Amino acid sequence: MKERGHAERGGALLTVLLLVAVISVLAVAALEQLRLSTRLAANGAAIDQARAYALAAEAMTLDRMGVLAGRDTGKTTLAGGWNGRAFAVPLPEGIVSATLFDGGNCFNLNSVAEGLLAGDYAPRELGIRQFIALMEALGIDPTDSRRVAASLADWIDADAAPNPDGAEDDFYLQSATPYRAANTLLGDVSELRAVAGVTPEIYRLLRPWVCVLPNTDLSPININTLAMDQAPLIAMLMPQRIDLNRARQILAQRPADGWNSSVDFWNLFTARGDTPDMEAMSQVSLRTRWFRLELDVEIGGAQLSETALIDGALAPARIVARSWGSDE
Repeated sequence: MKERGHAERGGALLTVLLLVAVISVLAVAALEQLRLSTRLAANGAAIDQARAYALAAEAMTLDRMGVLAGRDTGKTTLAGGWNGRAFAVPLPEGIVSATLFDGGNCFNLNSVAEGLLAGDYAPRELGIRQFIALMEALGIDPTDSRRVAASLADWIDADAAPNPDGAEDDFYLQSATPYRAANTLLGDVSELRAVAGVTPEIYRLLRPWVCVLPNTDLSPININTLAMDQAPLIAMLMPQRIDLNRARQILAQRPADGWNSSVDFWNLFTARGDTPDMEAMSQVSLRTRWFRLELDVEIGGAQLSETALIDGALAPARIVARSWGSDE
């Protein structure tokens, strides 16, 4: 009986020790979950605060948009060095950086099509030729350039019949992960990756030169805000008729305070016998309508990036598209 009592007490002790071990494990797990929840809550609060600061930076930019858009002077120039210049604003626990760009000095990917209604888009020949000209100016193979431009037009247009060198649903449905053409305008540049013929290398080359505007207008180039290294955007206006060297020479002749008339700009071409198409002439402007605002916020250990497209032609200016994060 005595030995059995010792055994029972020993078994009870082991049971107690086992319970203590289990409770300890559960307590550690609960504490870890609590720490995780606390961190998530703190991160969520920091992200919310960062987003609020980003929206405040948007409002400050919009407040100055009338001056930048040249509503009083009739033209938007590089005066003040605003284009591509980062402005940093210190915060109590971080910093917000705002960079404003001319958002129209790029190739509008939606311009390879024309039409006013969704589901009624058709290929636009001039837009396609300008896209090809831009790609070739960037060193992309002519065959690949034609393939990408035609496929992009097919991606947007309403029908299911592929253009020469293009691609429609029949092509995309054969992919490892089948999908269909959008048959509508692009909403973001990153969608270009899904278009037939667009390799990672081609996308990398094109990314700094292309944009997505909320219309099918031919790319609205402001000749007063173009940088010298953006000569390909001039060369693409008249495909096969303006080479890069000629485009650079034209930009080098820009007056210090910008051109006062697009006629003065085009006269530099007609003097050499290069007569532009009426559509191409209409693309050139002295004022910027579209602005791209890039914001980076760091606060409380959280980082947030935003890109906003601003319509500066409206009074007051208004944000028409906004994306968070990066498409790279």
